[in-house]
Amino acid sequence: MNPPDVLVAAAARERLAALATPAGALGRLGELAVWVSATLGECPPPLLEDVRLVVFAGDHGVAAHGVSAYPAAITPAMVRTFLTGRGGVSALARAHGVSVRVLDIAVDDDLGGVPEEVTAHKVRRGSGAIHLEDALTAEETAQALRVGSEAASAEIAAGAQLLISGDMGIGNTTPSAALVAAGLGLPATEVVGRGTGVDDAGLRRKIEVLDTALARAGARTTDPVDTLTALGSADLAATTGYLLAAAEAGVPVLLDGLISVACALTAERIAPGSAAWYAAGHRSTEPAQSLALDKLGLEPLLDLDLRLGEGSGAVAAVPLVRSAVALLRDVALLSEIMPT
Repeated sequence: MNPPDVLVAAAARERLAALATPAGALGRLGELAVWVSATLGECPPPLLEDVRLVVFAGDHGVAAHGVSAYPAAITPAMVRTFLTGRGGVSALARAHGVSVRVLDIAVDDDLGGVPEEVTAHKVRRGSGAIHLEDALTAEETAQALRVGSEAASAEIAAGAQLLISGDMGIGNTTPSAALVAAGLGLPATEVVGRGTGVDDAGLRRKIEVLDTALARAGARTTDPVDTLTALGSADLAATTGYLLAAAEAGVPVLLDGLISVACALTAERIAPGSAAWYAAGHRSTEPAQSLALDKLGLEPLLDLDLRLGEGSGAVAAVPLVRSAVALLRDVALLSEIMPT
């Protein structure tokens, strides 16, 4: 995987050091400005006017086994809510000028009456319960990866400067934690969190499910694509394909919570170097997300105890990215204001 432009990064660091601000005063905003410049290939970076979010929706067989505080029927209801512009991420996206597209990858519902562009990419109705069976067939994994890649390519062709992946699917933190456990070689006890807010009994059940799933997958977890087949889901595979395609095309991505970070970890396993194109929008309350971010070498921009998903934490961080761009573009150079 080709890295962001190292010459542009060097120029951005030089410009940052030359700004009419004390050395290091811009802190991580300065570091973010350098990353944006390098990934967009310009110093100073262009105005960040076209930011696009794709929400990948899908159901998960484990949701029927006590790992979520909410029923699977929420998934299709939320897809419809996004389409009316009244989801949590919808409100944030309007506030921050981010376009939103929703794709049904594996919702366990026909979604009657929903526009065809939402349902046209469906891989299957729900993914398998990973402690009992593979989430997908190998063919479905390949299809989902391709669907995600095509989604990224479409957004890039339409002018996206920065991409965000979002998620909607009851039970999705369990397969996401499984991807992290498999990718980092960790036990279930270290990666499992409360997701939508399960009680102590639900947390114990979630750990049991994940333990069983990891044992069932066995040595297959050494292969990242086979890991998606055994332990992931169609929507997670599509998200991984989306992230891979963005990195391959040289378009930066702002990651959200556990789901997108688990897929970013998987993308990095498939194509080392992909993570250089990703920045972390926020730190979620899920332990697996922090563990994966550490492995990827990413420090979140926000830490607000968010656990909504949908892409919401990343969208909330978009103003910080735009702030970093503005600082590197518009602050005077010290040489410009000092008398000669």
